[in-house]
Amino acid sequence: MWSVSMRLKHIALTLLVATALTGCNDTLDSAGVDLKSVKNKVEQPLPSRIIAEMQKKNMPRNSPIMIRILKEEGKLEVWKARADSRFEVIKSYDICAWSGKLGPKVKEGDRQAPEGFYGLTPAHLNPYSKYYLAINTGFPNRYDQANGRTGSNLMIHGACSSSGCYSMTDEQVLEIYAFARDAFKGGQTAIQLQAFPFRMTAENMVRHRDNPNFDFWKMLKVGYDNFEVTKRPPEVNVCEKKYVFNQQLTGNGAFNAASACPPMSTPPALMAALSSYEKTYDVAYQKAVDKFEGKVWYEPSEAERKAVVADKRKGRDLAYAPTGTSLQAGKLMSEAEFKEMMEKRMAAQNKPANTMLASAAPSPRAASAAERMAQDRVPTASTSATAPAAVPTVTTAEGRTTTVPVPEQNPLAYAAPPAQVTEVKKKPFWKFWSTE
Repeated sequence: MWSVSMRLKHIALTLLVATALTGCNDTLDSAGVDLKSVKNKVEQPLPSRIIAEMQKKNMPRNSPIMIRILKEEGKLEVWKARADSRFEVIKSYDICAWSGKLGPKVKEGDRQAPEGFYGLTPAHLNPYSKYYLAINTGFPNRYDQANGRTGSNLMIHGACSSSGCYSMTDEQVLEIYAFARDAFKGGQTAIQLQAFPFRMTAENMVRHRDNPNFDFWKMLKVGYDNFEVTKRPPEVNVCEKKYVFNQQLTGNGAFNAASACPPMSTPPALMAALSSYEKTYDVAYQKAVDKFEGKVWYEPSEAERKAVVADKRKGRDLAYAPTGTSLQAGKLMSEAEFKEMMEKRMAAQNKPANTMLASAAPSPRAASAAERMAQDRVPTASTSATAPAAVPTVTTAEGRTTTVPVPEQNPLAYAAPPAQVTEVKKKPFWKFWSTE
């Protein structure tokens, strides 16, 4: 009996080890880190499994990184430069909590997490955060300031509790902080943070084409596409209160966030690569328009996202407040189903019949797929005029629709311009399209 028992224990142990080695998901990663054993969280080295993966991908230990956030999927990706200077994902994390809904941060207190392109310097690392460790997102950047957007202390931090931030678990932020620290030690002066509402695929763009933030997202997609084509963080500038990417000056002038764009052009090699990419995208977009014809995506509220992961809070501290993803809590439905749902919510709130449907119901789909595709094309850098942005509306889970005004720029937001808003003269090492 003793030998049989020992054999069974041996088999059980073998299965346990095999299970632990089958993947590198966040649950197993987190379980493998005992924070009580971490003596110096600021200098805690990356786990050996990540170092081994970096070696496998030919990534120097201290090579540059880029951080990409995808709200709807609830993902934070760390991309790292290989020896050939092209970036590849080295680690993807599930975001534990983010507040608000899809869409950019507009004003202080709106609980929205930033969307856009941000430059993170060593000064943005906060080893003394009350949320274990933190990295300031750099909000508001030049684009945000030029458009009068306000807010402060928007972070990537631990503790899994968010009000306008991207909150991770302490175990996750320990690794993310280490990635950034090592890259800065290797000589990187600014880490690019790309924060998107979702992966900007053709299907996702079609699914969200009736969102009031769609024009803003089309602008972000230009930068998204540049990165997808080059696998190098794009050079980001702001002029005419809009983002422009990988643009070369063709005459006198400089980029000024609030002024007219100077003479500029896209390098020919990059233009050719983007043109090829867009042809494939156009085909996928038309298929997506047909696929989602007559369909509406219901975007869930923060409360609805929290509800789908309520079981994760059991037995945890009250401050621990995970949120599910928009994909978990949202729903694709027919226009008839959407209208019926809105009518029931209005009835429950004793709303007039047309109060909500006028703003929440999807726009008519009278245009053909080709016409919709032409209307939804992403803006080009050569555009010289920018239409005034529409005031966004937000519909709550209870059926209430409110407007989110865009406030005037707050001159007291900073005593002095933050580091990330200064123009960088040095050409990034990844700007290989330049003919200079």
